[in-house]
Amino acid sequence: MAFKGSCVWSNTACFEMNSRLRNLNRRSVMNALPLLLAGCASSGRFSPFSGGDYGALQDGPFVVPAISIATLDPSLLRQEVAWRGYDRPGSIIVVVPERRLYVVQRGGRALRYAVGVGRAEALNFHGSAVIGRKEKWPSWTPTAHMMATMPPYKSFANGMDGGLENPLGARALYLYREGHDTFFRFHGTNEPQTIGRAVSSGCLRLFNQDIIDLYDRIPIGTHVMVVQGERGPAVDA
Repeated sequence: MAFKGSCVWSNTACFEMNSRLRNLNRRSVMNALPLLLAGCASSGRFSPFSGGDYGALQDGPFVVPAISIATLDPSLLRQEVAWRGYDRPGSIIVVVPERRLYVVQRGGRALRYAVGVGRAEALNFHGSAVIGRKEKWPSWTPTAHMMATMPPYKSFANGMDGGLENPLGARALYLYREGHDTFFRFHGTNEPQTIGRAVSSGCLRLFNQDIIDLYDRIPIGTHVMVVQGERGPAVDA
């Protein structure tokens, strides 16, 4: 699917810009290159090879805040890596100890995303599941266990509408097993500083920009495997 970005250039516009750049000196080209790459991205879709676009973006009625990548650990950015496993292309593998999610590609490659995981091992989902449902700007209702252990959540017992303050962020992918909701999700977050850490109540959170990208790539029915132990299936490209 095409990502609904705030600026999508046509192929003609990209060709005209390329033609103009040929007439510029080397220094001017280097200065203009970041803008050119941003404008000519295919239909505005994120590029997994450059770490993606983590700037502010308009998504429906909401503006997703930018993430400052200047001070961010580069390993937390979405990127393509080599893949050693024999998993089916298109499937999702989550390695909880690494705090990373992989979308397996063909040709021994995978797309890697950083995730926030459960703050205790017992909270984390493990084993196989499928993506049974997908939602944009999902509503959120805390579970009975969450309300019991975190009393302030009781004020949301009837649910919280989707939006920038919602802890599920811009998207949610719901894990199902044998046709039933497991109550575990992949979702965005309004706390980007928690990505790559063990902080959640068990669900897996991603940067909002990353969960939007994942949502667009992954169809309902996608196979998911969540691994609790060390697996070491991938290496950096």
